[in-house]
Amino acid sequence: MLVFGTRPEAIKMCPLVRELQEQPDDFETLVCVTGQHRQMLDQVLEAFSVTPDYDLAVMEPGQTLFDITCHVLLNIKEALETSHPDIVLVHGDTTTSFAAALACFYLQIPVGHVEAGLRTRDLYSPWPEEFNRQAVDIISKYYFAPTEQARQNLLAEGKAAEHIYVTGNTGIDALRTTVHDGYTHPDLAWAQGSRLVLITAHRRENLGAPMHRLFRAIRRVMEEHPDTKAIYPIHMNPLVRSAAHAELDGFDRLRIIEPLSVLDFHNFLAASHAVLTDSGGIQEEAPGLGKPVLVMRDTTERPEGVEAGTLKLVGTQEESIYRSFTELLDNESVYEAMAHASNPYGDGHASKRIASILREST
Repeated sequence: MLVFGTRPEAIKMCPLVRELQEQPDDFETLVCVTGQHRQMLDQVLEAFSVTPDYDLAVMEPGQTLFDITCHVLLNIKEALETSHPDIVLVHGDTTTSFAAALACFYLQIPVGHVEAGLRTRDLYSPWPEEFNRQAVDIISKYYFAPTEQARQNLLAEGKAAEHIYVTGNTGIDALRTTVHDGYTHPDLAWAQGSRLVLITAHRRENLGAPMHRLFRAIRRVMEEHPDTKAIYPIHMNPLVRSAAHAELDGFDRLRIIEPLSVLDFHNFLAASHAVLTDSGGIQEEAPGLGKPVLVMRDTTERPEGVEAGTLKLVGTQEESIYRSFTELLDNESVYEAMAHASNPYGDGHASKRIASILREST
């Protein structure tokens, strides 16, 4: 059984679902979605033609971490007891993953952690994701680490070496099926002829004053570079929307649009000149497409991209973002070094490796 509930999880788990489903002689594959995100989750399921066997539908207006954790934990119990899975696969660092893994622990069902071993070592950054991923790794039996650094993190914590596998990241697998030559979209047509900047911002720890600083820095730089246009597929969180409209409205070279489907977003990413984000997954996806990424966070659990040179951690202070964004646009050698850095997150075949490991080891 594969359990996931948010858009980022779905993007990275659906390629694995499809890979396992293509091997019916070896696997009976069940999909359980929690619906932690609803509309955005459903978009991904449709894009990958994945139909859940169980849908817990836990999302509610104004939900808190308390609500999500309790609802997933209580509602998944029946699905697990009914289906009796031999192993449950969860992904990454979401509250869905943590609560599902905890339910499996209570029922003594083995857990496999896809994207295991990422660390910042600061439980409050990113919050609550750093706690979630560490907690899931305590519970898990099998660890599918995307990089050698992630494997080393797990070994340093005393995890069993024989159950740690470096597979690459399944998010790169998704790009192989979603990015298409000849893709068109009205917003991309609007940006044609300009250097397109793709923006995402939504992290809980950036809500409030930090998010206002991010947006002010981006607007200042773009006002000084008339050959740029930006597209910001805005998050559903009303606090994010309030900050974005307060700082960015009235600037005609920046479009705030509704969230994109995974197919649309990946193709926007492929068409972009550069990316400014506080996301986790985009730090892996953009390097796979040769796009420089400025990470608007104070910490990252993906240091491999920073070391490779394709990511730059720019913090959440306005002046720091302003300086780094300006340099990226003005200094061609800096841009080229980031755009042509090697992608440390895999070759697009992680799902095949995970399927092979499951077939041989479980």
